[in-house]
Amino acid sequence: MLLAHPDSDLRKNLMVVSVDIVKILTTKQHNDSFVLVENVMEDFLKISDLRTPDMFLNSLSFLFALGLIEKKDYRIKLSITLRTEENYPTF
Repeated sequence: MLLAHPDSDLRKNLMVVSVDIVKILTTKQHNDSFVLVENVMEDFLKISDLRTPDMFLNSLSFLFALGLIEKKDYRIKLSITLRTEENYPTF
């Protein structure tokens, strides 16, 4: 659970912004292919004026440390398959 200070801006929180990178990768990634880091960063910075390249790199390091992304040269991809509503069994 995220316990942030009441005066903090969650739009700048590392864990919150990292989710946006995962969302970008799910839309850009096709057939388990790697995506150029610069393309992901461009989309990340377009989301809000509060976003900085530094924030992107910190979030990328956070996701890599968790094992959620893989890197190959200057390209990245999700190392896990995310479950969507289509993947859940219906009873």
